Amino acid sequence: MSADEIVWPRLRVADWTETRDTLHMWTQIVGKIRMALTPAINHWWHVALYPTARGLSTSAMPYGLDIEFDFVDQVLRLRRSDGRSRTVALEPKTVATFYQETMDAMAALEVPVQIHAVPNEVENAIPFAEDKTHQVYDGEAARLFWQQLLQVERVFGQFRDSFVGKASPVHFFWGAMDLAHTRFSGRNAPAHPGGAPNCPPSVMHEGYSHELASFGFWPGGGDEGAFYSYAYPEPTGYAEAPIRPDAAYYDDDLREFLLPYEAVAGAPDPDQALLAFLESAYVAAADLAHWDRQSIERGPSGG
Repeated sequence: MSADEIVWPRLRVADWTETRDTLHMWTQIVGKIRMALTPAINHWWHVALYPTARGLSTSAMPYGLDIEFDFVDQVLRLRRSDGRSRTVALEPKTVATFYQETMDAMAALEVPVQIHAVPNEVENAIPFAEDKTHQVYDGEAARLFWQQLLQVERVFGQFRDSFVGKASPVHFFWGAMDLAHTRFSGRNAPAHPGGAPNCPPSVMHEGYSHELASFGFWPGGGDEGAFYSYAYPEPTGYAEAPIRPDAAYYDDDLREFLLPYEAVAGAPDPDQALLAFLESAYVAAADLAHWDRQSIERGPSGG
């Protein structure tokens, strides 16, 4: 696609906050099913979801199962490789109802699973079966958010191409509801202090066991969401590093660089604005922490 054909969807956070919070809980339920069924991978990479041509998916799991949020038809699709399937409507309903319907669909497909049915990384962790607070769902807002994720994934994929060291996929973490990509220097990191709400320190220890620079997008931090980047451990001078474009800034409370989504979507060349942010934030982390960049980078492959 040419730059003129690419559309960066616009969605004000204030216009869909209640839907966002409901969808966040729904993705946690599906993500926890994936976590329960899938063998562990370093840094919790086995728990993530992935953007697809129709929504967000677990990808294939044991029992020949996959689960996909289809934001085109507005259903949750649960499919087995023997042809059996079930759907759960994505419509205004409580988290408790969605949870029961999803677990009933799993039982109907004869996939045994037990999950820790309480959300993580949120302050008010209402057990899913009891959550009648989150029940607002605007399908069009959810669809626009998914289309934002598709654009972000595309550019993150371009950015990922030039790095040949250890790096994560571009994937959706349901804990904080963000699309993320992480690069690693190859060195161990000090034990993470933890602190995420309703999240055991052991989770953070595994996620941050090695020195890293992380990049992502989540529907908060700006009028239309924000891109972020942080380093762990944070090297001296990181907060003062020159980051592009001009709209990017360091948030002292979050201890990460932020770039409002609207600054990218409204730029003359959104792709280049986002790539400038990702590359300058990476260089700040890698240079200040003295990564062996020569051994872990290459030029874009093109093709």
